Amino acid sequence: MLRVRNRLARLVTEVFAPAVLVAALLLLVGWQAGGSGWWGVPAAVFAAGIPMAYVVRGVRRGRLGDHHIPDRKLRRGPLLFGAASSLVGTALLAVLGAPRELVALLAAGLTGLFVFAVVTLFWKMSFHTGVAAGTVAVLIAVYGPWAWLAAPLVPLIGWSRLRLSAHTAPQVIAGALVGAAVAGTVFPVLR
Repeated sequence: MLRVRNRLARLVTEVFAPAVLVAALLLLVGWQAGGSGWWGVPAAVFAAGIPMAYVVRGVRRGRLGDHHIPDRKLRRGPLLFGAASSLVGTALLAVLGAPRELVALLAAGLTGLFVFAVVTLFWKMSFHTGVAAGTVAVLIAVYGPWAWLAAPLVPLIGWSRLRLSAHTAPQVIAGALVGAAVAGTVFPVLR
């Protein structure tokens, strides 16, 4: 039973990893805002694809131990790179006339990256639960009350991070609260 729980925790951690949720959310919001969804593709590339490629490269070169970057001290470089990539993508999409909702989502993501980067200087918060809670907040803003059905994913993801000993309970809870607060305020204000 212990092995099954550990495998389930690893599966949840991978399937609902921050880059996966960010890419999926950008594609959904891009589709909702722009009809064809085309705008979500470059947004996902700049906000999730390029930053994740940077992380994978760091793992392959031995600079990062794992693609989830468990060592808080090693997170600064990937965070700054991710923020730079997202900033370039946001500016490019804004100049090209992407739907306002998508640009607002990218701006909310940048704000979240900034907050997590500052906190990461002295403490380790869960990006997994932060992105999950932010995703739920955005889905509720875009799709209405039915999106609350996605809310149980946040504690499930939190459980997986605890089960894998990647975070403490305060780190998981703080990540979820900060992610929900940032996405739940910045996105609705800018959209």
